[in-house]
Amino acid sequence: MIIGVDEAGRGPLAGPVVAAAVVLGEGHPQGLDDSKKLSAKRRAELDEGIRASCAWGLGVVEPPEIDRINILQATMRAMSLAVCELVEKLGAEPEAVLIDGNLSPHGRCDLWRWPDAKPIIGGDALEPAISAASIIAKEWRDRMMCEAAKAHPHYGWDRNKGYGTAEHMEALRVHGPTPLHRQSFAPVAQLALL
Repeated sequence: MIIGVDEAGRGPLAGPVVAAAVVLGEGHPQGLDDSKKLSAKRRAELDEGIRASCAWGLGVVEPPEIDRINILQATMRAMSLAVCELVEKLGAEPEAVLIDGNLSPHGRCDLWRWPDAKPIIGGDALEPAISAASIIAKEWRDRMMCEAAKAHPHYGWDRNKGYGTAEHMEALRVHGPTPLHRQSFAPVAQLALL
């Protein structure tokens, strides 16, 4: 049992950081790749197929916690929550945990209990289980941001997903931050100084 782990949403100014953990199932969809390399349509199709055919878990860390513990710690926590949820669903420990990137939550998050986890730079394009996690995390977070855009329409989150686009920055300047903004991120924090 090999678990692939990836996250979405480290860089945005608003919204949560979301991690997914996936164990590929027998009939998992073909054509898995880094979520950023896929068209929105293809990513949505793959997301549906992965969630239907694979075992998966999610970890979501919201902006107040991101501000409290910092984005790196929040990312490690989201990954830990995702793997914990998946292992609990499966009722078994993994043979290996493969993580996209150059860091593991081992020693960085008290929930993490898999010391042999292997970080892989560019793993979302190299390891299908990580690719699947990348797709689920991105699609889940995108849906959350589209939903949040209904309550906060000025910021264009349905289009920019919380990233600091010109449209988002202008709306921040005019309307100020929302509770979904990361107060510790420089563009948001600097508004308080104006």
